[in-house]
Amino acid sequence: MDPVTLVVGSALGAAFEILFSAVLKAKPKAKMFQTHLRNLNITLDSLQPLIRQIAQAANHFVSMECLENFTTKMEEGKKLVEECCDVGMWNCIKQREYKDKILALDCSLQRLLSILTVQLVSHQAMLLNRIDGNVVAQNQNQFGVRCAVPPLPLVTVGLKEPLDDLKMKLLKDGPVSIFVLTAPGGCGKTTLATMFCHDQEVKDKFKENIFFATVSNKLSYLIVQELWEHTGMQAPALPNEEIAFKWLQKFVTERGQNPLLLVLDDVQSGSESLLDKFNEFKMPSYKVLVTSRYQFPKFGRPNPLKTLKDEDAMDLFRRSAFLPNTSSNIPDDIQNQIVELCKRFPLAITAIGDSLRNRPIEIWRKRLLELSKGSSILESDRKLLVYLKSCLDDLDKGMTTVKDCFIDLGVFPQDQIIPVTALLDMWAELYEGAEDFMSIANLYELTTRNLATLVVTRNEDADGYYSEHFAIQHGMLRSLSIHESRQDPIGQRLIIDIRGDKLPTWWKENKHKTKKARLVSISTDGLHSPKWHNMHLPKAEVLVLNFQTENYVLPKFVKRMSKLKVLIVTNYGFLQADLSNFKLLGFLPALKRIRLERISIPSISKSAMQLKCLQKISLFMCSIGQAFSNCPSQILEAFPNLVELNIEYCNDLVELPAKLCELFHLKKLSITNCHKLSALPEEIGKVVNLEVLRLRSSTELERLPGSIKNLKKLSFLDIYNCLSIKKLPEEIGEMSGLRKINMGQCSRLQELPQSVLKLKELREVICDEETENLWGEPFKSSLININITVAKEEHNLNWLYCKP
Repeated sequence: MDPVTLVVGSALGAAFEILFSAVLKAKPKAKMFQTHLRNLNITLDSLQPLIRQIAQAANHFVSMECLENFTTKMEEGKKLVEECCDVGMWNCIKQREYKDKILALDCSLQRLLSILTVQLVSHQAMLLNRIDGNVVAQNQNQFGVRCAVPPLPLVTVGLKEPLDDLKMKLLKDGPVSIFVLTAPGGCGKTTLATMFCHDQEVKDKFKENIFFATVSNKLSYLIVQELWEHTGMQAPALPNEEIAFKWLQKFVTERGQNPLLLVLDDVQSGSESLLDKFNEFKMPSYKVLVTSRYQFPKFGRPNPLKTLKDEDAMDLFRRSAFLPNTSSNIPDDIQNQIVELCKRFPLAITAIGDSLRNRPIEIWRKRLLELSKGSSILESDRKLLVYLKSCLDDLDKGMTTVKDCFIDLGVFPQDQIIPVTALLDMWAELYEGAEDFMSIANLYELTTRNLATLVVTRNEDADGYYSEHFAIQHGMLRSLSIHESRQDPIGQRLIIDIRGDKLPTWWKENKHKTKKARLVSISTDGLHSPKWHNMHLPKAEVLVLNFQTENYVLPKFVKRMSKLKVLIVTNYGFLQADLSNFKLLGFLPALKRIRLERISIPSISKSAMQLKCLQKISLFMCSIGQAFSNCPSQILEAFPNLVELNIEYCNDLVELPAKLCELFHLKKLSITNCHKLSALPEEIGKVVNLEVLRLRSSTELERLPGSIKNLKKLSFLDIYNCLSIKKLPEEIGEMSGLRKINMGQCSRLQELPQSVLKLKELREVICDEETENLWGEPFKSSLININITVAKEEHNLNWLYCKP
């Protein structure tokens, strides 16, 4: 062996041992980095046997430059791990910085692992070739198993319809090559892809030209090498992507002379460049089926695999819980309740079913009692927990805020659709720089990874209107959100489900965490009494209260929450609820945002209070008919700094109270889907700082008052779907700051006033095909800077059938 290589190889071994030792010492000390250090430990465990072989074969399969680079990397890694032990628990910025550095080190070591594995295999194959050519051929046949189609599972349930859909789309020739099958982990994507490959119609078309490659975290050139090896041909070592993709082109060109099917299973996020390479080949009978937790919208509309239907979920459970051809003494109602608690999630169903197989009925009842009391399935099945946690691996790579957003979804009750506007209020105060569009982008990141579903019930607008946006989280993923929140050593989130008047069993053990929680969610059921347990929440900035009773009393401990910035109160009962103790909010000096849903407001207006910091109020499906009219004091004194008021689906609002027009600091006034609203007061002209006036779907609103001419700062007027408006006021031409009007679905609007010609700042008009005609001459030739958009009306009602 070359002496220089031997020395460098020994140095690598020494550096490896030092890094390994440093990680083992740091794990019990650096508690904030335990997850990252554990992953690093696993990578080092995998590397250990390969490092030992370097001394014997380094000069054959690893370059000296490569050894030197990784020796340096391990020496730097040892220093990094030691520095982690000195990072303070409260230094969040340093924690994130060092987590990113540990992650980068782990990725470098995994790259070393891949390189050593490939080159060692290549080295061993070369040695075998020297000894006996027949051995090489035998070795290649073993390699060929890598891209072979896996055997069919013994049990497949509920996949016939998805299989038929796959066949319909992939068996027909056409220009689209890539088909993305997407769903959260454990829903059956790999099973469905396997069934597809075993289907007789599929085999008749593609014959021997079916390749099934599991991608996961493999380097791209390993996948190309495996495809070649599956054909039985000797593949060269492919040291980098450039060479690998040249061989991919050769592979597809040769095999693509006949119909060719490639299955790329478990493709990770961030793999667009890999799929781009497979998408370069345009042949009518060349198809690539991709399975992934990520949606890859770049390659067309994703094809989600839905959770099981109720009858299929029960079928799968019984196959898992009972031996074939055996009878059971377990009552159907117990089985049904357990399956319901598994949320039709295949992996959870099989995990729980397997754990109960051949167990006595007392064990079944015990497990049902545990689950029905709120004990998480994830806590009772470690394998399921580990599998689901892997769904979040991608979010550990520089996407900390997105992961935080995923965990935050767990503060809303199970099986409920989440208004996105409530999330925006939370995140605006919890995360620095979290503007609405940034938070929506984070929700789309979760959607593309199947960690949540973002549903828009009507056409999207680019004006920051998100009241038609809703988030849906699968029940099992909500369990994962709650589990992750409880694993936080700092305890920034506190999620409490109170049944009756009993606190959860974990409360006594973790009561100390309440003092550190920034986000607090308390959900009560229909049996909860007005009596509250005393809680001390000095750090809480967001409080989410969810309840189901007709009368709800704000807990007295709210009075002491001096740092509270956001209050979200939601009634999930059938009737609107009376809210008591609202006067407590007057003691909260930092409160900025209030959101109330399905609350009867008259009881609130009786309390005189002053909220100096309050900037935004949102009322959704509330009764507010006399709310502001009955205020005992001037409304401006109560809300001196209010800049945004949103009133939605409040059907008892007939006329906007004139008192509200005293809020001259208002910049946004949104009154939407209030179908009985028939008039705005003349005093609306006093709100001189108003920038956005949104009146959409106020279907009985007949006119806009002439006093709107005083709204010189108004830049956006939204009268979408105001069906009763027949004409706009002549004074509209004096609104010198108006830049955008949405007047779609205003079917009774017959003409525009001539004063519209004075709107020199007007740049955008959104309308429908009928109202577009109103913008002909003389407006078309005079207002040359206007962009007129004809929006087609689309309603998405599919979300009504989505089960979280």
